[in-house]
Amino acid sequence: MEYFFQQLINGLTLGSIYGLIAIGYTMVYGIIGMINFAHGDIFMIGAFISLAMFLVLTTVLGFAFLPVVLLLVLIVAMLFTSAWGWAVERVAYRPLRGSFRLAPLITAIGMSIVLQNFVQITQGARVKPLPPQIPGGITLFQGSTEAGTIVVQLSYMQIIIIVTTVVLMAAFTLIINRTSLGRAQRACEQDRKMAALLGVDVDRTISLTFVMGAALAAVAGFMFLLLYGVIDFYIGFLAGVKAFTAAVLGGIGSLPGAMLGGLLIGLIEVFWSGYFSVEYKDVAAFSILAIVLIFLPSGLLGRPEVEKV
Repeated sequence: MEYFFQQLINGLTLGSIYGLIAIGYTMVYGIIGMINFAHGDIFMIGAFISLAMFLVLTTVLGFAFLPVVLLLVLIVAMLFTSAWGWAVERVAYRPLRGSFRLAPLITAIGMSIVLQNFVQITQGARVKPLPPQIPGGITLFQGSTEAGTIVVQLSYMQIIIIVTTVVLMAAFTLIINRTSLGRAQRACEQDRKMAALLGVDVDRTISLTFVMGAALAAVAGFMFLLLYGVIDFYIGFLAGVKAFTAAVLGGIGSLPGAMLGGLLIGLIEVFWSGYFSVEYKDVAAFSILAIVLIFLPSGLLGRPEVEKV
């Protein structure tokens, strides 16, 4: 039982990171119907910007008060990563918005490769480590087994990740449901042409959607860096595929579905690795995705697409 609860905590933490990345996928798809396969690499860029900014503040400028350093790193990472997201949409996707449906998809895959190779060339192919910055945690309970004592611990870093995810999820839900930007996004999701005729700035709305998704990816990259302490140029591809799977599993186009899907993917990976074989954790996640889509083609919380006549 102790091992189960520890794996549950680990799974919720990993799933929270996947969920934040998956929201970016589902927001873009909900408005323009495009899968932004470069979004995982935006997450990777956010992690690298976080690492670079942390080293500049602590090593070059000599900042020592950790809460202020982490807050500044997060703000700068969100700003720079949002700029990357805006630039990718403006340069690579907007000119192809009226083209045939496969063109933006091919461009998205191309942008993913470009961003990966850009970071590999500029930062090198070796992994970049960061020592643990937030040690310690809360011991929930412990039990004895034949193999020894098992301690169920909730680390402070895991608490920060879970709380941050819940707060951001609530904030973005309020933005979508209660603000003029959210109304514009929902209008573009239903009918972009009619929204433009009614005065909605469609280009601005789509650009801001990319910026919001990139900001969430930056938060995910920042927390991934602090949690695992190791990043490289390839983490964006792996995390992007998992987050896209989470978005599809939860129902692409639904923000709560994206978060639910991320949590489920994280739990499946962690429990499969803990109780079965770690080599087949990805197989288990994709197999469960296929089973769910057989019975629920729109995902767990997705709505079936209504064809306009």
